Order: sequence, then structure tokens, then C-alpha cells
Amino acid sequence: MFRFKNINILTIMIAVTLLFVSQEVIAQSVRSLVNDGVDLYKAGKYSDAEVKFKKAEEKDAENFHSYFNLGDALYKQGRYDDAIKAYQNSLALTKDDLLKAKIYHNVGNALLKKKKLKESIGSYIQSLKLNPKDLETKYNLSYALKQMKQNKKNRHKKFYVIGTHAICKNMKKTHIENLRDALKFEQYEIKLNEDIVRKARQPIEKMVSIKRG
Repeated sequence: MFRFKNINILTIMIAVTLLFVSQEVIAQSVRSLVNDGVDLYKAGKYSDAEVKFKKAEEKDAENFHSYFNLGDALYKQGRYDDAIKAYQNSLALTKDDLLKAKIYHNVGNALLKKKKLKESIGSYIQSLKLNPKDLETKYNLSYALKQMKQNKKNRHKKFYVIGTHAICKNMKKTHIENLRDALKFEQYEIKLNEDIVRKARQPIEKMVSIKRG
């Protein structure tokens, strides 16, 4: 009976040891994939970095860095909805307030890119609650608030797109030096139809009269 028990205990010890070894091998593999992904990200290879981070997720579904870095790689590719999902997944995997603040900051950036000003403002505020000293988040929040204010001002205004027929193709060829020389040496006289001159003069005279008043 004793021998039978000893075999069971030995078997259990071997199984536990193998389990720990297996977990350590997986952890090392995940770290390696994440590090490779970070290197690719820094090299500007965002889609390749995405592949590495997703492989790390498959091996360890509770690895914070896999999801967070995946969010960054997706953001750089302009896939803002997917980036937000990745950031949100990473949020549940950390208790660190500074990391949570960074996540809310990044979500706010993705929402801002999507023109969702109200939601981005909410995310920046949440970030600042966790890290009130973050200057970048304060700046982004200020920018989003200004944009929202500007949008409200322009809500009832109509904007007209200038047609290609109204664009002077040679305008960019004219430099300040050319204008200076034209005025200085009285060069390049342009003759216009009197009706065009009259129509152009009216708004200028109106502006001058307003200024004098």
C-alpha cells in the first residue's frame, strides 16, 4: 500500500512540475511575441506587429500587453473601432490606475479620430480622474472641447466648396518676391473688364467704410 501511494505522489509531483514548466514556456513565448511585435511597431510595420500581438493573445488570453499593444498597432492602421475594442479588453486585465488612464487616453484619441467628440471628451475626463497630471490628455481634452464649441457655432452655417473652375492654376507660382518686384518696378500690368473691376471694388470699399466707422 505504501509503495502504491508513493507512486501516486510521484506522479502528481511530476504532473505539477510539467504544468509549471509548460506555463513558463508559454509565458516566455508570449513575451517573445510581444517583444517582436513592439520591435515591428517601432519600425513602422504595424500590420506585422498586429500579427505578433494576436498570436500572443492566442497563447495567453489574459496578457495585458498583448491587447494594449494590439490597440496601438490597429490605431496606427486607422482601424479605430478595432483599436477601441483591443484597448477595452486590456482595461479588464490591469488594476494599475496609470495604465487605466493611458487606456482611456488612447480610447479618447481613437474616438476623436472618428469625430465622436462627446465620447472622446468623456474618455479624456475618465483618464484625468485616474491621472490628473497628464499634460497630453489635458491638451487633447481642451482641443476636443474647442472642436465641439466650434461645431455648435457652425451648426446653422452653410459652407460652399469652391469648384475647380474657380481655382487659379498659376497662383502657387507667384511668390512674395514677385509681388514685391511688380509693385516696385510697376511691372506686369493686368487689364480687366470694367464690370469686373466695379464688382471687385464694391466689397473692398465696404470693408474700408466699416473700418473707418
